[in-house]
Amino acid sequence: MPDQRLTWLTQRPSAWSVLVPVVALAAGVMFATSAATAKGTDLRASNGDLPGLIREQTRKNAVAAKDLRSLRAEVDQLSAQQAPGDLRLTQLTRKADSLMLAAGTEAVVGPTVTVSLDDAKNVPATLPDGLHVDDYVVHQQDVQAVVDALWQGGAEAMMLMDQRVISTSAVRCVGNTLILQGRVYSPPYVIKAMGDPGALRAALDASPEVQVYQQYVDAVGLGYDVETSKEQTFPAYAGSMKLDHVRIPG
Repeated sequence: MPDQRLTWLTQRPSAWSVLVPVVALAAGVMFATSAATAKGTDLRASNGDLPGLIREQTRKNAVAAKDLRSLRAEVDQLSAQQAPGDLRLTQLTRKADSLMLAAGTEAVVGPTVTVSLDDAKNVPATLPDGLHVDDYVVHQQDVQAVVDALWQGGAEAMMLMDQRVISTSAVRCVGNTLILQGRVYSPPYVIKAMGDPGALRAALDASPEVQVYQQYVDAVGLGYDVETSKEQTFPAYAGSMKLDHVRIPG
């Protein structure tokens, strides 16, 4: 890879008491899968069918995420029914609601800037001096550069491909593809940011890392396209908010 580049004794168990362990189990499965991938566990099957293994795990993760979202919604509904008049619960609910936008746990609507990154369409049989095959493909650091620039430009919400992401979401290389929250993607990579379009575009133009990428756009034909939309809808973030570790730069 180039350098530049979160009582049983007196009454029958309620639906709430049954659903809590189910949700915990589903969440645990997703966390375990994510942790195993993040720690670099060997994903190669004994027969060497890595692409097939990745596709199957991606499918399982998508199903698990859908089931978890459904269970979370049911738990929230049952929780409200269990204590509709509880003052403390009401206060906590209001506090949680005020943090939902920043946490990405609710759907949002607004103007967006969409950035598309793609591999070069043509790779010459004989490469020019100083260039390598890797220079003709989009890398993890290229996607991360765009994501970082958009956050710095004041993005209020962001999508990468078909998934909502938050500021702690990590993009990682898997061969010449990218893995995000248990799913694998191939180029073109599409990043959408919601916020002030002028500020978002200015942040892209000002980013030194994005400027380096644009030099390769001119030199080898990498794809780079920026579009503005008046209004789009982003779904709620469905990934884990648990942090395995934190590193303070400096």
